[in-house]
Amino acid sequence: MQINRLRLCNFRQHENTDLELGAGLTGIIGPNGAGKTTLLEAIAWAMYGMPAARGSRDTIRRRGAPPRSRVEVELEFSLGAHQYRVLRTLNGAELYQDGEPAPIANSIGAVTERITRLLGMTRDEFFNTYFTGQKELAVMAAMSAPERAQFLSRVLGYERIRAAQDRLKERRSGLRARHDALRAGLGDLGEIEAAETRARERVASAHAVETAATDAAVAAERNLAEVRPRWEQMQQRRDAARAMESELRLAEHQAAAAGEHAQRLRHQAEETAAAAQALEAIGRRLAPLPTLREEVASLERQAEAHAQCQGVLARLEDVRRHLGSLEDRLARLPGPPELDAARARVNDVRASLTTVTLDGESLRTAWVRDAQDAKTKRQGLLDQYQELREQRQRIVEAGPEGDCPTCARALGAEYGKVLELLDRQMEQVVANGNFYKQRIEQLVLEPRELDEADRRRLALEAELAGAMGELGRLEAMTQEGAGLNGERLRLLPRVRELEATLERLRGEYDQARHHAVAAGIRELEPLALQAERLRALADRGAAASAELAAADAEHAAAGTRVADLGARLRELGYTEQAYRDTRDADAAAERARREAELALVRARGESAAAAEAVEAALRRRAERADRERVATAAGLELALHQELDRALTDLRTDLNATLRPDLSELASGFLRDLTNGRYTDLELDEDYGATLLDDGDPKAVISGGEEDIANLALRLAISQMIAERAGQPLSLLILDEIFGSLDEDRRAAVVDLLRSLADRFPQVILITHIDSVREGFDRVVRVGYDLARGVATVSDEPVGEHDVAA
Repeated sequence: MQINRLRLCNFRQHENTDLELGAGLTGIIGPNGAGKTTLLEAIAWAMYGMPAARGSRDTIRRRGAPPRSRVEVELEFSLGAHQYRVLRTLNGAELYQDGEPAPIANSIGAVTERITRLLGMTRDEFFNTYFTGQKELAVMAAMSAPERAQFLSRVLGYERIRAAQDRLKERRSGLRARHDALRAGLGDLGEIEAAETRARERVASAHAVETAATDAAVAAERNLAEVRPRWEQMQQRRDAARAMESELRLAEHQAAAAGEHAQRLRHQAEETAAAAQALEAIGRRLAPLPTLREEVASLERQAEAHAQCQGVLARLEDVRRHLGSLEDRLARLPGPPELDAARARVNDVRASLTTVTLDGESLRTAWVRDAQDAKTKRQGLLDQYQELREQRQRIVEAGPEGDCPTCARALGAEYGKVLELLDRQMEQVVANGNFYKQRIEQLVLEPRELDEADRRRLALEAELAGAMGELGRLEAMTQEGAGLNGERLRLLPRVRELEATLERLRGEYDQARHHAVAAGIRELEPLALQAERLRALADRGAAASAELAAADAEHAAAGTRVADLGARLRELGYTEQAYRDTRDADAAAERARREAELALVRARGESAAAAEAVEAALRRRAERADRERVATAAGLELALHQELDRALTDLRTDLNATLRPDLSELASGFLRDLTNGRYTDLELDEDYGATLLDDGDPKAVISGGEEDIANLALRLAISQMIAERAGQPLSLLILDEIFGSLDEDRRAAVVDLLRSLADRFPQVILITHIDSVREGFDRVVRVGYDLARGVATVSDEPVGEHDVAA
């Protein structure tokens, strides 16, 4: 892996830094706090996101940057045969490959996961091996013995063997369970053979039963063929008998009906003779009836004219009353002076209401504006107080040695003065806030002048409503006058018309005579109706005699038909007992046939079931043989996996056995170079603890510089072993402030050693504040801090003559 370019936008101290990197030993030099380590943090953040950054999302944004300004880091690097570009912001991330316009990953999680797979390392593994700071040199020393062994095995790729063994274990467990299940599922061969024998015996028995059932079914069918014709003949005889019985009952009914009809006709003939005698006597009593009917018709016409006269008189009285009401209402209508006075009163009240309303709105607007201003100013003071309190809390937590939250420089002696200034500002904000709080409480209730204006407005609104109601009533009455006068002019001709009609309809009408004549007619009408009935009865006398002769003839013919049908029914010879006996014989034969068929079906079903049992036994034998072959194959595969797991275990044991000596040898070589031969060996015990050997003897007590040298040698050895043995596609070392307590000679030795690693790690980036080592670098990048702008500055030293700061 090689880092080619790094660009930072509003990332911590860096406003807009664009840095071109390349192969060789690059030194990034600058004072503490200038932003050197921030460059490495930006690389880490671009690759692995927030877990690789210090602080939170809010602290990453550059102080002094606009609130919505973009925070962005762009990293370009080479890995194998491909070129990659990472673009990460606070809210998103994109990964591009080989200059393609479309990203191969376009979300925060997807980019981090893809880079982890490309590098073959997690964030912790990468930064604990290739990305090293002074405080992280002794990372293995802080681990327990199992943790150190696990860490080395993981970064060297040996954990892939363990992962393969875990997958083998899962597969072996599945195979063992499958093998055991297959063996447990094998049926007893003796039981399968016994079941097959029983099935074949069942087939033979079923065939015998089926033959007997077939013979019984044939005999039952033959018996039914003999009985069924007699039953069908008996059914036909029964149908004929029932038809004759129905005809006999009908003939008997017709004979009885004819006799009753003849009897009625004889009775009618007698009544006709009596009616002729009674009609003569009633005719004499009905002689005055025509004269009375003519008189009552004349009286009814006179009564109709009298009723019309009474109706006209009633309508005339109604019109006269309505005309009098109209004249009274016309007399009460208002005049023009009264209307003018009402209009003037409405205009005066409306003008007063407009004036009062405008005054009230002005008072309300001023009251609402004062209250809103007070709330706005108090909220601003609350926000200012909260901001001052948070700023003071951050300064107190940082302490005198912490950085200023505004300029990012150490406070030092200014710590107390800054706190005192913040306290005075907070007290002033609290005083102003209390003033506006009291002002808000005063403005909660409406002012007295506004309340008085509202009362005057309500009183004027009520007065205006009354005046407008009175004006509307008077105007409505005035508009009604034209309609009332027109109605009066229309009713006057109507009165004269009704008076003329009443005079024309007056005449003589005797109501008492009308009642007397009507009573006489009502008395004679029942006799007239009786006479009509008697006359109709007398007129039917001749026709009744002819009907009587025809009825007697019909009665005689019906009696003859009844006798003939009775004789035919007796000749048929049908009885219900013979019918029941024949029916029972046919039902018994049919039942026997069905039972024989059912027995035959059951026998055939038993034969089929027996044959299926034989086939099932044969299938069980075949399935057992197939399952036994599968179980044997599963057992062989299980044995193969067990042997493979033992082989991988032996391989891990061999690799771990050679890991510690190889790592000690590499670290010792680095140690000799770093100490100019002062120390020649670095030994690792079984727990991977590092020990310096002085002339072959362990050195129990070492200085801080010697400890740094030992840890650096071990870390370089781990990196070289990863690159050479674990097959990791990495060729990069990034070292941050690793000189620590080393003296000048050992610093130079470290630089020379790093230059000698060019064949294994073509790109080495070293960050330091020590300016004296700059001569050993292939390229120097100077990082400074612009106090006036509050941003970091990055530039090449004259060696490269290329300005990389933007």
